[in-house]
Amino acid sequence: MKQKEMEASSAFTGRLPRGCVLCRSGSKLVLLTTGKCYSGCYYCPLSKKKRGKAVIYADEMMVKDDQDILEEARLIRARGAGITGGDPLLELERVLHCIRLLKASFGDRFHIHLYTATIDAQAYRRLQDAGLDELRVHPSVKVWSAMRRSGLSEALKGLSMKIGIEVPALPGEEKGLRDLLRYADSLHLDFINLNELEFSETNYRALLKHGLETKDDISSAAKGSEELALRLMRMKVKIPVHYCSSAFKDSVQLRRRITRRAKSVARSGDVITNDGTLLKGVIEGKGARQAALLLKEVFDVPAKLMHFDEEKKRLEVAPWVLEEIAGKLPFASFIVEEYPTADRLEVERTPLKGKKDREKRPQKRKMDQDQGIMPL
Repeated sequence: MKQKEMEASSAFTGRLPRGCVLCRSGSKLVLLTTGKCYSGCYYCPLSKKKRGKAVIYADEMMVKDDQDILEEARLIRARGAGITGGDPLLELERVLHCIRLLKASFGDRFHIHLYTATIDAQAYRRLQDAGLDELRVHPSVKVWSAMRRSGLSEALKGLSMKIGIEVPALPGEEKGLRDLLRYADSLHLDFINLNELEFSETNYRALLKHGLETKDDISSAAKGSEELALRLMRMKVKIPVHYCSSAFKDSVQLRRRITRRAKSVARSGDVITNDGTLLKGVIEGKGARQAALLLKEVFDVPAKLMHFDEEKKRLEVAPWVLEEIAGKLPFASFIVEEYPTADRLEVERTPLKGKKDREKRPQKRKMDQDQGIMPL
């Protein structure tokens, strides 16, 4: 099939899976239902705060109840959800509840896909009956060349939902990947997704031990992974193949999703950047709470351009306003750039007045590590 190019060096043949279409638009909620998994994949990139833990996250929000899930979906104006882990099937009842909750709240057209390493016919049937639209199976690298003995073909019999396989383009495992593609093709699955392998805080030692390295000094992607995926796409198979690059996840999927959220959470005084982050003027330290009165009475700053943040104990001011008056204020003042996500990760800060904050460093969010996407 003809290869079609996408943003950031990604590509696909045939038809792009519906779950990927929504991810590409930034309209897919990432719902991690557990950080636990028994597969033991050495390349798993899941972050320390989630890996092996019985936690639930909706994007970057730690979930306490159903309303947290629904609120995050509304904030990004989600048209679907990807249920991830860990392995979600280790919490099957919870997953079934979440599928029903999302379908009941947003309607049958709300698309849901799920990643799992578990092969279980009964569980698959229950997921489909609950409303799951797309199943993405993630077999362990140990069985890629032995899938005919895995029981997957038997487990998929009678299912009508879309079914595919999703794995990393793992350098050094080309034979296994070719065997896996041929197997998926023989079952007439709906797609196979190949993801660029990435280094993370939790897998880099294992990847180095297996002789892998990053492809350059500025990327977390593994050297040779993209080239391998593109070779595999040239195989003579009828099944649609999708290659998703590390850069695509960060520069396209993540940026578009956080931009959608930024438009929902930005206050009147916030500036939304081209990357979807928020710029805020910030006054911190002693007197920050009372600073609003000074700004209003002396500098005639409108109340709608100021907000006292109880969580961070700081006064937030429209950045263009604070830049103009900071030199006349007896407060430490900054321009802060942060993500519009639930954890409000700070990217960078620029001092306008006062002692430079030396404790905070610029940070870049990595989609796979910090969102709990299924170890791909």
